[in-house]
Amino acid sequence: MNLVPLIELTRGGTPECLHLGAVAVVNTRGQVVAQAGDPHWLTFSRSTLKALQALPFMQADGPRQFDFSQRELALLCASHNGEDQHVAVAQGMLDKAGLTYKALRCGCHVPGRFTLLDTAPPPDLIFDERHNNCSGKHAGFLAYCVQHGLNLEDYTDPVHPLQQAIRADVARAVGMNADDLKMGIDGCSAPNYALPLSRLAYGYARLASGLNDGEFGESFAALSEAMTAHPDLVSGTGRNDLAFMQAGRGDWVSKVGADGVQVLGSRARGEAFAIKIIDGNKPALFAASVEVLDQLGWLDDIQRAALAPWRAQALVNARGLRVGERKPVFKLQTP
Repeated sequence: MNLVPLIELTRGGTPECLHLGAVAVVNTRGQVVAQAGDPHWLTFSRSTLKALQALPFMQADGPRQFDFSQRELALLCASHNGEDQHVAVAQGMLDKAGLTYKALRCGCHVPGRFTLLDTAPPPDLIFDERHNNCSGKHAGFLAYCVQHGLNLEDYTDPVHPLQQAIRADVARAVGMNADDLKMGIDGCSAPNYALPLSRLAYGYARLASGLNDGEFGESFAALSEAMTAHPDLVSGTGRNDLAFMQAGRGDWVSKVGADGVQVLGSRARGEAFAIKIIDGNKPALFAASVEVLDQLGWLDDIQRAALAPWRAQALVNARGLRVGERKPVFKLQTP
């Protein structure tokens, strides 16, 4: 495994944890321009794939047919907190497709505003599939099926025409053959694909480039502009994608995925980077992401200060005592 140490934790000056991974920085021509470890490391894309999974719906003019707003396009790409605003937007998408939440096949879980932010849910909490972090993506799946007269019961089945269309468009977006995408089933029951980090970064470089992309320009522009305009819908209160895209001032398209995946593209630079932390540690992932931004020279002083909490170099205990340090231990290399 050609992985390298990315983030080290020390306590009292003694190393305690070491988080390994890989980084690929890629431009819109598909060229690796910087790396740490193996830039072609094969990893499941998890929720970073959502914007690309929306391509069949976008390419079929679905947003116009169903009158989806920019806020609703943002929710197509979201791993949201299940806050009231997220549920309301998901319900609006379902209403426009003429469906109820019972058509969703994403399953039901405690809203992320509690689980992701380490907050106890109230004992009388009632939640359903609309609170699932993937409900926006699935509402888009259903709208596509309504648009094309497809079966709604098994839309997550890998052989369903929707999923076949998604696989084909994802492959085109990342510059691969569809047969080379390694499939697994994601937490929301939809197919997900493992691909080299460099290919995932390439897809996000293209996504961020918007209208400049010769193949998916209008779709990429609509999706990336929705994400950057409404990062609160893409993620939610206290989440890293909200903080990253706010710091990016409309230039950065950011999306986290479960188990240690992060992708971020810059519209102005025509580049994107993808990171995989092999043990899935989120604080290490976020710290590594900020360090990549810094090493690439994408941060000014204001952005560096805004993202300092996500780097969190000082480890502080419950009494407020500094007990250790989280620090990057990698340097990006040019190929």
